[in-house]
Amino acid sequence: MALETRLEARLAQKLVLTPQLQQAIKLLQLPQLELSQAINQEIIENPFLEEEAEELSAGETQAADDGRENQEKTENGDTEYPLETLTTFSVDEYFEERGSDGRDLGYFTSGLVEKPGFETFLTSGTDLTDYLEWQLGLSNASPEHRVVAEMIIGNLDENGYLRATSKEMAVSLGVEVEVVERTIALVQSFDPPGVCARDIQECLLLQIKVLGLAGSLVEKIISLSLGDLEKRKYPAIAKTHHVTVEEVQAAVKIIESLEPKPGRIYSNTQVTYVVPDVFVEKVDDEYRIMLNDDNIPRIRISSAYREILQNKKMLDKEERLFLLEKYKSAMWLIKSLDERNKTIYRVTESLLRQQREFFDNGMQYLRPLNLKLVADDISMHESNISRVTSNKYLSCSHGLFPFRFFFSSSIQSDNGDISSTTVKDLIRKIVSEEDRSNPMTDKKIVEILNRKNIRIARRTLAKYREELKIPSHTKRRS
Repeated sequence: MALETRLEARLAQKLVLTPQLQQAIKLLQLPQLELSQAINQEIIENPFLEEEAEELSAGETQAADDGRENQEKTENGDTEYPLETLTTFSVDEYFEERGSDGRDLGYFTSGLVEKPGFETFLTSGTDLTDYLEWQLGLSNASPEHRVVAEMIIGNLDENGYLRATSKEMAVSLGVEVEVVERTIALVQSFDPPGVCARDIQECLLLQIKVLGLAGSLVEKIISLSLGDLEKRKYPAIAKTHHVTVEEVQAAVKIIESLEPKPGRIYSNTQVTYVVPDVFVEKVDDEYRIMLNDDNIPRIRISSAYREILQNKKMLDKEERLFLLEKYKSAMWLIKSLDERNKTIYRVTESLLRQQREFFDNGMQYLRPLNLKLVADDISMHESNISRVTSNKYLSCSHGLFPFRFFFSSSIQSDNGDISSTTVKDLIRKIVSEEDRSNPMTDKKIVEILNRKNIRIARRTLAKYREELKIPSHTKRRS
């Protein structure tokens, strides 16, 4: 077949997300803290945006009123540069002007300098490595042992356990294995007790030595009966060490007070405090929905820059185009934030309708629910419901819950379908009330649920128990 060049006209439809739509979608799924940071960044970058003051003085109130009057005049077309033309613009003109190199389509990356993230400027506390190296500097170790000790400290994980063998480190440093072993003993003498252990048994024995319990029943149990201790076989341990069960239980209490992960107290992991996005309060027989905007900056259009943009004599063509684009961006951001609040409010309203019995009576009345039911209820696409319910929290009289908490699969019962979340809560309650000396097996829990008209298989129960981080009955024995 001969190759030829020709021109063809084709009609096609395709979905293109403008930067404004991408921004709106991004704002919809941001949690409170990140939303606040995003708005503050926009205030810095866009001169048309300014943060509203909490309380306006008399002069500021008059200025705000004047600004509103100017805006009304502008929308009526009475000014020299009607702002109505600024808020309405053609998508085709936009792409003709800015789409030639693909920048605003999300495809252009070359030439852009990535800005340093906020975390770049954060300070961190002393971690385990710094703490051990500080102790090494205070010790009287020889230069050779210091080099080996630095290698050992560098091979500790976040929990303080040594993850390299003596032979591996000896080969790497070109020293004898005995030198490495002596240096390991040196690092193990550092604080916190139990650091630099190779396994949990050695970690516990190091802590026992610090407590002065060497040669005691506690040390014997850790050394010889750790497997039976894990399975809580106290009679077998008592028989092995020729002591009473009461003495074993007293020794176990000491073992339970030890730290199995000595390095985690120096972890840089920060605690994250959850801030609810929505408050739901019951007033009389009705529920009131309140969006939490305490930490969200309230923004408005700067009247000063509006006046500059309206005055053609003050600006040349490039300056006017630049300010016009910034004005469009500011207006779109305000609109997107408003739509975000409306969407969250509507989703919360739907949850109140779908889960009214939960809000009235508590956990056991939680219904099975999926995203499609809420999407159909408020005539919105499932993807938007997914974005709204991601990383957001709702506070009500029963506690603080992520939005995703209200969505769960169903389990059949004689009284109709029941939420899997409700079943998990029931399992947790059954286990918390059991006899610790004789914990229930999975089969026994299934039988209890069956008596409550909840049909569930043992493998499903085991799955839910693992999700709840509940150990097996042998490990729950006390």
